[in-house]
Amino acid sequence: MPASSLYIGLMSGTSLDGVDGVLADFSGRGIRTLHAAFSPFPPALRAELMALQAASHNELEREALAANALAHCYAECVRQLVDQAPGPVRAVAVHGQTIRHRPELGFTRQTNNPALLAELTGIDVIADFRSRDVAAGGQGAPLVPAFHEARFGKPKQVRVVVNIGGIANISVLHGDGRVSGYDTGPGNVLMDLWIARHRGQPYDADGAWAASGRVDAALLQSLLDEPYFRQPPPKSTGRDLFHAQWLDARLAACASLAPADVQATLARLTAVSIAHAIQQSTPEQPAQAVYVCGGGACNGMLLRELSIALGDGVTVASTETLGVAPNRVEALAFAWLGYRFMRRQPGNLPAVTGAAGLRVLGALYAA
Repeated sequence: MPASSLYIGLMSGTSLDGVDGVLADFSGRGIRTLHAAFSPFPPALRAELMALQAASHNELEREALAANALAHCYAECVRQLVDQAPGPVRAVAVHGQTIRHRPELGFTRQTNNPALLAELTGIDVIADFRSRDVAAGGQGAPLVPAFHEARFGKPKQVRVVVNIGGIANISVLHGDGRVSGYDTGPGNVLMDLWIARHRGQPYDADGAWAASGRVDAALLQSLLDEPYFRQPPPKSTGRDLFHAQWLDARLAACASLAPADVQATLARLTAVSIAHAIQQSTPEQPAQAVYVCGGGACNGMLLRELSIALGDGVTVASTETLGVAPNRVEALAFAWLGYRFMRRQPGNLPAVTGAAGLRVLGALYAA
């Protein structure tokens, strides 16, 4: 009997809202999404995962317990998808929850318990996708550009796929087989932090609060003075850099600003930093279209800011127009990476991550 072509991809990102899952079919020439599911994090788990982003008391034991709880959330998402599967699932490919990302020190840490997930689901689990790229001298991120090229690339057309999660990253599909990309900086992470602090809300729905404020030019310039924005690629970042202390240090000289004005400025920061990265990555042939995925694709105000920052002649749209809902792209990417692993095909792009060469990514936990 031939091996199943059905794979489940799971992604829980920097925004820490929960687990996105997709059931994908790789039997044909294309990449088909059959079903999707979402499993929210319980508030206590979200709070613990947030706390583990920084050094804290007894964090080794606390991380292990959080990983167990996370595996149960993953298992629930898998259960929803297996119930809809037309046949046996070959493997579950899971990213894990990043709590440290320090490739300059030779490591990246995605909390997870894939052995427990294999036990709970009875399905082979593929995990730990980033560490092999880091071992080869790469950033270990972003890993999605290779998938973006496979799913969204079009010959002779320069396209850019922008994932706006907690952190934003771009994939530049040059239309001639070349792919470049990197983390541009904050996506939603600072906006989410700010609205949680002042309004007790997890995110700014459609950017409505930001739209009520006014951008402060001095604060924006202070934020853009961060050296990361001038650092050449390959590069990647996360909450290790863009966190509450980073923001508060830059707000010290702007204490009189209304909170809504800060939110507006943070939205502009995300849009401008993404636009600058796109423009710097396409100097010879400008991008004809920019497709947005991740939670930021649901923020209408942010998309308008991005369109303005990119200027006339560049179409900004959701990946929905290319056939994949924006909240499914990353989970589908990891399903694809799991499929690549099972075929022992490389999943990284050295031109993106800076690794010494192509590498098969992931580790197998057999059911």
